Amino acid sequence: MAALSAPGTRPSSSPFAGVNPTFVRYELRRRFNRQTTIFTVLLPAVLYLALFRTSPNNATLPHGNFAAWMMIGLAVYGAATAAVSSAATISVEKSVGWMRTIALSPLTPPGYLLVKVACSVLMAGVPVAIVGVLGVATGAHADAGVWVTSLLVAWFGAAVFAALGIGMGLALKPDVVMHMPGLTMTALAFLGNLFIPLGGTMLEISRFTPMYGVATLARYPLTDGYSFGGEHSSVAGAVFNLVAWFAGFSFMAIRRFTKSTGRQ
Repeated sequence: MAALSAPGTRPSSSPFAGVNPTFVRYELRRRFNRQTTIFTVLLPAVLYLALFRTSPNNATLPHGNFAAWMMIGLAVYGAATAAVSSAATISVEKSVGWMRTIALSPLTPPGYLLVKVACSVLMAGVPVAIVGVLGVATGAHADAGVWVTSLLVAWFGAAVFAALGIGMGLALKPDVVMHMPGLTMTALAFLGNLFIPLGGTMLEISRFTPMYGVATLARYPLTDGYSFGGEHSSVAGAVFNLVAWFAGFSFMAIRRFTKSTGRQ
């Protein structure tokens, strides 16, 4: 089979073989369309405006106010929803036979996953920016370092959910995937302590859910890891949660990609 390779070249052994600027540009064009952008901008913005004044009685935070707490939570939610919705469009590619074309290319499963996750994370920056602007306009108060660190964590933490979206897109049909991201992410956001402050048993359950790690790390500069009820969440626990869920979703996505393309 050596005759299929150009003279003097060897097939690449890189796990990210096949990744190139043309493929990246194609993926970005697909994501930044009008319908997707409107959805990812409006939903977290409306939720923030509805919730930023719902502060618990006597709520105090070390480095800001409740509006900032809610702003960070909605930034995490918006970024995650944008990423999973963007990545889940892969179900359409699968239904029209695009995966068979990918199978004939030199693109490896890790390379495919890398491009999909990176482009979905870029898309996730849109709702983070919108919610941040709304926070400024509505009186969200926090130390300067909190604004930068928290919003960046919310943005880049969307990688976890981009991997989830890819797995969903490869496993489910387009008509099913169309309705899944919104419902799934809203449920995970509630369980992940994003919409209302959780405590006690609910907070303990939250520690095992996918959004807990990102949300805790994003809010840590604001809260020092403390809930409104006085419970403490460690950075180590949040990092473990984030890494474990990202690894699990990535493994699922690579397995589904391998099955869809017939590669072993």
